[in-house]
Amino acid sequence: MEGERLDFGKMGYGCKHYRRRCRIRAPCCNEIYSCRHCHNDATSMLKNPFDHHDLVRQDVKQIICSVCDTEHEVAQVCTNCGVKMGEYFCNICKFFDDDTEKQQFHCDDCGICRVGGRENYFHCKKCGSCYSVNLRDNHLCVENSMRHHCPICYEYLFDSLKDTIVMKCGHTMHSECYQEMVKRDKYCCPICSKSVIDMSRMWKRIDEEIEATVMPDDYRLRKVWILCNDCNDTTEAYFHILGQKCGHCRSYNTRAIAPPVLPQ
Repeated sequence: MEGERLDFGKMGYGCKHYRRRCRIRAPCCNEIYSCRHCHNDATSMLKNPFDHHDLVRQDVKQIICSVCDTEHEVAQVCTNCGVKMGEYFCNICKFFDDDTEKQQFHCDDCGICRVGGRENYFHCKKCGSCYSVNLRDNHLCVENSMRHHCPICYEYLFDSLKDTIVMKCGHTMHSECYQEMVKRDKYCCPICSKSVIDMSRMWKRIDEEIEATVMPDDYRLRKVWILCNDCNDTTEAYFHILGQKCGHCRSYNTRAIAPPVLPQ
């Protein structure tokens, strides 16, 4: 009987963000919402921009049971009807969720709850976030790389509900934004402009096009100083309308830093 009471209403309440059996009273505005994301979505729609504000999850003190409507201090079990507010409960984040298939866990270093199973993630101290164990010793660290906004949709990445990806350069963005960027033939990081995929086949194709495209006599011997976005080296190259190849890493992901000049 005790177990039946605790599980009563499981997965039957909640919002589009979480299945849970409680609502929260926002300490910032004293309004009741299903979760902090519902609160943030609602305040972002307010006409007065000075009224826009995000809820700090750790500040929540009061919750309302969705089964019996009793309001009480944050706890996993309702003080009146005895049902669980959520099968998963974190007293630090004041977080409840009935859908335990997400494999939620709290990361002390991040200071928030993550999903995906503790054994599948590690916390990178320099990047400042949890990454898949597949990236342990296999990614370029960028200090606090996750504590920024996605360069495409500008949503804050650190506590975003969407999947994120770590690019070769170490910068991060939403996986769906990354896929959309690549689909539109954009292969450079929007933050640092480094190539995000292996471009060797593309560089070979440009080699062939340049060989087949002869520049006019006035430009054939002109040289230009270029900066390579991929290796950050500065080299001198012959000017060509189709692009200039880096003399160090052979990349065409370059930009001119001085106008073309004729040899002396």
